[in-house]
Amino acid sequence: MVVQSQLVFDHFAPIKSCKRTALFTGIPVINPKDPEAKTQIVKACEDFGFFKLVNHGVSDELIAALESQTLKFFHLPQSEKEKAGPPDPFGYGSKRIGPNGDVGWIEYLLLNTKPQLISQKSISIFHENPDIFRSLVEEYISAMKEMACEVLELMAEGLKIEKSALSKLLKDERSDCCFRLNHYPPCPELEALSGRNLIGFGEHTDPQIISVLRSNNTTGLHICLRDGNWVSVPPDHTSFFINVGDSLQVMTNGRFKSVKHKVLADPIKSRFSMIYFGGPPLNEKIAPLPSLLEEGEQSLYREFTWWDYKNSAYKSRLGDCRLTPFEIKNLTPLLT
Repeated sequence: MVVQSQLVFDHFAPIKSCKRTALFTGIPVINPKDPEAKTQIVKACEDFGFFKLVNHGVSDELIAALESQTLKFFHLPQSEKEKAGPPDPFGYGSKRIGPNGDVGWIEYLLLNTKPQLISQKSISIFHENPDIFRSLVEEYISAMKEMACEVLELMAEGLKIEKSALSKLLKDERSDCCFRLNHYPPCPELEALSGRNLIGFGEHTDPQIISVLRSNNTTGLHICLRDGNWVSVPPDHTSFFINVGDSLQVMTNGRFKSVKHKVLADPIKSRFSMIYFGGPPLNEKIAPLPSLLEEGEQSLYREFTWWDYKNSAYKSRLGDCRLTPFEIKNLTPLLT
């Protein structure tokens, strides 16, 4: 195993490394059953763009079963895994993240959330018995969609806007959502050489409305705080983590900030995560919601469709500020 990972590392020498940071104990923890949850969610999104969700009601058995099935795939010989790729963008990928030169110490499966497309990809992932994986993925995605909509409706109530103003975009049958399963193998050689960690997934924000992440108990996820400092998020395999995406930042006219985050690979233990990305329909117009603009407040962003933004985002590098081309520059001072 050590020899194999060293060979891969040599081949992908452009993968960067950085030092670990201390675990951060200030992540907001939200219980959606708490009467104050809607207010707490709004504050967490304003302050961090990120929070931990507990008491979520998702079956531990479902989570464990899907993790087990997916790890069976990731533990296959490389030649077998590559039969499920290359990503188009859906399917199996390794090291290369997107088409624009970004790399990381990662292998992944990216799936569309439409049942018929899940079924097609499941056959390429598990040739002999794809139905178990397919049914687990579909059940898990259904649970994630329900959770994301519940969070968005609590969020809307906290913002004092129509309860369905945000969740309806995910409930729309044309919604453009995806599901990612990430595996970050350990790399003990780099730890021995430098005391640093390979970057598994470089710093970025998520372009969608909301992301729902669950991982095993291996550290690695880091978020950037408002003051620019990076902190390590303590893992919790029993809970979910919610990210504000770029589209939600625009819809709240910057009141919520999409959280910049990255993942560092652990030198000893593998990290496994599953992320549901909730996006709107491709033709949905994204702009600050009028109901959230105070009297006289100007929009910070021009209107665009999700298709426009998605195309722009996927032509960029991970660390680029993807919203910059959509910002309204030189706002006209209000007359008094």
